[in-house]
Amino acid sequence: MSYENTLKELGITLPAPPKPLATYIPAVRVGNLVFLSGVLPSRDGQLVMTGKLGLQLSIEQGMEAARVALLNGLAIIRSELGSLDHVKRIVKMVGHVASAPGFADQPQVLNGASDLLVAVFGDAGRHARVAVGAAELPRQAPVEIELIVEVRS
Repeated sequence: MSYENTLKELGITLPAPPKPLATYIPAVRVGNLVFLSGVLPSRDGQLVMTGKLGLQLSIEQGMEAARVALLNGLAIIRSELGSLDHVKRIVKMVGHVASAPGFADQPQVLNGASDLLVAVFGDAGRHARVAVGAAELPRQAPVEIELIVEVRS
């Protein structure tokens, strides 16, 4: 099965990989693992939304932000590997959610990204996950996502 074809079937076009905001690189490959740096929900260098979940943003808006961040992450993976078809499985996602005091639905927000991983990669998209509330994220982003991906040898 081709993950690139699945993207097309889902009507998804990946954006250009986002440029780093500071002194780091978007991904590091070690053996058969690729570690992605934190990825924000941006298009063309601009955040698609800002704010905190439970204050300015709804869970649904947070889920969309997580989905946009994940698409940027997939664009980075494709850039590193040449094709998403080189992905063996998604190992782990760490999601940071900018949260107002008392907001406790970080896992639901990150389902916006997790559900998309399963839609694209099937069982290979099922992953371990951490959902963390954060007081602030870079540029007032609502979500930041990190990924660890296993690649085919």
